[in-house]
Amino acid sequence: MKIGNQKVVSLTYELHKDNQQGELIQKVEADRPFVYLFGVGGLLPKFEQNLEGLSVGDSFAFGLTPAEAYGEYTEDAILDLDIEIFKEDGKVEDGLLEIGNTITMMDNHGHPIDGVVIEVGSSMVKMDFNHPLAGQGLHFSGVILDIREATDEEISHGHVHGPHGHHHH
Repeated sequence: MKIGNQKVVSLTYELHKDNQQGELIQKVEADRPFVYLFGVGGLLPKFEQNLEGLSVGDSFAFGLTPAEAYGEYTEDAILDLDIEIFKEDGKVEDGLLEIGNTITMMDNHGHPIDGVVIEVGSSMVKMDFNHPLAGQGLHFSGVILDIREATDEEISHGHVHGPHGHHHH
């Protein structure tokens, strides 16, 4: 069986900055593999393109440019926000507005977006909404462990169920 749409894929990988010799960002091992439903749009498109057609036991190694990954770092994603929006009952929760804290906010479309506090003033908070890996070239390498047909329920929900997958509570 080959990787394609409506297949559930299990794999291991190492993610390095820029190239195979770059700084290790993330490592996913066989005892806790990455399991996902192929072709539903939840992953970087170039990541899926590089895996399509592979079989169990195949290894892979490929790089992504910043544009193919999480985009270029942009100054437009650094915003000054009114400190009032961080207040509950008239005050800011202790420890919330610490430099380096990641806070999940809502964008203009009501989608969650993570921002990092980079400066706190008396009336404004400067936050960086760039993805943590923006501006980075990424290099993935790993092995395909398993491929199976997705169930009708997984296809209708758009994600994997069961071991290592999504669980409904």
